[in-house]
Amino acid sequence: QVQLVESGGGLVQPGGSLRLSCAASGRIFSISRTAWYRQAPGKQREFVAHIFSSGFTNYADSVKGRFTISRDNAKNTVYLQMNSLKPEDTAVYYCNCLALREYWGQGTQVTVSS
Repeated sequence: QVQLVESGGGLVQPGGSLRLSCAASGRIFSISRTAWYRQAPGKQREFVAHIFSSGFTNYADSVKGRFTISRDNAKNTVYLQMNSLKPEDTAVYYCNCLALREYWGQGTQVTVSS
């Protein structure tokens, strides 16, 4: 079992920045991939970014150049640094990991509004 807890969401003005955190606990040695997804009201959940145990990263086109995914192995935490935020980035952001099976966090709300 793996437990994921997200934090760092909030209200930010357009052009601002936020850093989300995803802290993992449990059988963390089995995690091969950690990802961020988001779901806006009335829309399907969509992929944002992921990082593999090798360090390889990939991003959705909509966030490339603005968001950066990284990890701190000592803290068992994956981060999503979000810069130049836009109103269309407003969503609940979920952490996801693959460790023999998929696990999800509870989500954290990000609202970009003036």
